[in-house]
Amino acid sequence: MNLQSLFSKYDRLVLFDTETTGLQYSRDEIIEFAAIAVEPGPDGPRVVQEYDELVSLSPGSFVPPKITELTGISTEDLRQRGLPKTRVCRDIAQLIAGNTLLLAYNAHFDLSFLFYMLLRDGDPAILKGKDKLDLLTVYKDRHPYPHRLASAIEVYGLSGRVVNSHRAVDDVLATLAVMEEMDRERDDLLSYVNLFGYNPKYGVEGKPIGSVRYKPQPYDPVKPLYWEESLC
Repeated sequence: MNLQSLFSKYDRLVLFDTETTGLQYSRDEIIEFAAIAVEPGPDGPRVVQEYDELVSLSPGSFVPPKITELTGISTEDLRQRGLPKTRVCRDIAQLIAGNTLLLAYNAHFDLSFLFYMLLRDGDPAILKGKDKLDLLTVYKDRHPYPHRLASAIEVYGLSGRVVNSHRAVDDVLATLAVMEEMDRERDDLLSYVNLFGYNPKYGVEGKPIGSVRYKPQPYDPVKPLYWEESLC
């Protein structure tokens, strides 16, 4: 792991993933939040913190059976082991403090859920000024469809090392491994910061993030999404 270009601008990288009760970020809830913090060290970048917690449900909420089937997380699990949302929000604020870059695979989805949890139970201002990198956008620029995290794991030869299990802790470890391979593959990750691609057929799902530039990204691009940006 080198990540020289990213660490030329940021002191810390925080990769994160969420599991949720559904797909509607303004209505559904985060039920698991996992993150890995990476910082430069004397022998190269190193993981300095790992975080993985179940998140308690709001009163009257429950985990739909399909989500339990997918993730293995039940309503009872959250009642017994879920941390209060206010505590998780405080933990996240400490985790991403300072000159930190936020990274995720399909970052628009996870950031949308994170914003709404902070809006209800924390301080969404902690996201203000934080740059963001969507590794799904990078992968779409480099490899043909399909573009799921499981696809990236297979293409980069990571099967057996990491898994896309639909548990946040496993998926964030997989995202870290995918990012390492992307950095070895091509040194242009910094060009994708705050630049998210979207399917031109469907547009941006939900509310756009104000600090992010969104551009239509076809399944088979002929040039990097940032190419026109570099000419400005």
